[in-house]
Amino acid sequence: MTRVTSTLSSALTISHVRRPLARSLFRMTLVAADALMLALAFYLAYIVRFDLHITLAPEIMPAQSFYTRLVLILIPIWLAIFALSRLYDFHFLLGGTAEYAHAFNACTIGVMTIVLFSFFEPKFVVARAWLLAAWLLSFLLVCAARFALRRVAYGLRHWGFFVSPAIIVGINSEALALGQTLRHSVSSGVQIVGFVDSDVARDGENRQRECSQIAPLLGSIDELADIARRLDIQEVIVATTALHREQLLDLHEDLATLPHTELHLSSGLFEVLTTGVKVRTWGFVPLISLNRLRLDPVEVIIKTALDYVLALITMLAAAPVMAVLALAIKLDSPGPVLHRRRVLGVGGKAFDAFKFRTMVVNGDEVLARYPQLVVELKAKHKLRHDPRITRVGRWLRRFSLDELPQLFNVLLGQMSLVGPRMITAEEGDEYGRLKLNLLTVKPGITGLWQVSGRSDVSYEERVRLDMHYIRTYSIWRDLQILFVQTPPAVLRSRGAY
Repeated sequence: MTRVTSTLSSALTISHVRRPLARSLFRMTLVAADALMLALAFYLAYIVRFDLHITLAPEIMPAQSFYTRLVLILIPIWLAIFALSRLYDFHFLLGGTAEYAHAFNACTIGVMTIVLFSFFEPKFVVARAWLLAAWLLSFLLVCAARFALRRVAYGLRHWGFFVSPAIIVGINSEALALGQTLRHSVSSGVQIVGFVDSDVARDGENRQRECSQIAPLLGSIDELADIARRLDIQEVIVATTALHREQLLDLHEDLATLPHTELHLSSGLFEVLTTGVKVRTWGFVPLISLNRLRLDPVEVIIKTALDYVLALITMLAAAPVMAVLALAIKLDSPGPVLHRRRVLGVGGKAFDAFKFRTMVVNGDEVLARYPQLVVELKAKHKLRHDPRITRVGRWLRRFSLDELPQLFNVLLGQMSLVGPRMITAEEGDEYGRLKLNLLTVKPGITGLWQVSGRSDVSYEERVRLDMHYIRTYSIWRDLQILFVQTPPAVLRSRGAY
């Protein structure tokens, strides 16, 4: 254990030296980028109002020099508002949508400051169209710049910048799941240095072997304070199911002497919980409650808008193709053009998912002739060589064209363009406790399961991919799956049967 911590201490020394410098440079870059974007937003707002003559009402037009002086005053004020809104606090930077929400609030406060000042100074007149344009453009441009800088920071994390060294307390199943997820999450911003446990001597060899595949076992919980001090650990993440209440209290006392080390407690439900939690205080008692849905209201609005716009555009463009496919299906074999599959949506609400029919209508009779395939279907829910599939149906499946009618499900609000794979009520029982997580978001036409190989992926891997998508959801991940990963996956036709 001593040799391990000594090696890690040497490796982390460089990180310890460059971490504050990197963060200071990043903050300075953020301030400069914000100032530049604000200046650009105010300038473009002037063009919108006075060069394009877009106005909300007839107004007195102050000279251009008035707006020049106003901008020189506003930029420092808005930067101060950004700082007070914690837009330079690393607790809100480089992860999640909280940074953009704070940027929106800060820009709104900046505009309201101008409006409020105009009430107290009647001679201060600003064009309303300029003010509205400045508000919208400042938010959009500031967020765009921060998005670009976030991508740069994510790339630098591979070289040890913008990461905080962390230790996980416990090596039970929850702790190992935490370590595995955080190790592969770029947005987490933590570097898992190692694990500590309550009783290293009693840990089985198999458990220690699993632990070592993620990070080394550094010692016992009694040595945590010394290890954290020696390795300059900034984050201590506790798998609460691995410790007793008294051990948690002792741990809090031990770390109280380390002002730069933060203690984080997992919910204890990490492996089966994807929706997130919120903390409320009732009668001085902090209580954790579970979110019913995975996405917050802002994410729901953005994802829904993306679904409707892209689904409508795709349907209009693909209408002639869908008409030809419908005719081909009708001529190839008797039966309806569309197949309705009863599946589960958000909250377990059942709906009919539409697909072009790819099987013969007497599929059950055909499959009954092959008992071994019946067994395979029950185990894998897919057949590589399915005798029920028609000639046109096999071609439709190869290029995923049979799923085009699901665009109607998207417009009906039942599905999303990107999401976990849809399941039936019977299949949902095989998910166990994970079924509740799966039903917190809409199923998708495409998703991680499809771009990772579709039916060639094992059933267990499909479940893992679904849970990973839900737990790490972001709108940028959706865009990446839609426009970067899905087209090659469809053209390769891997697992399409």
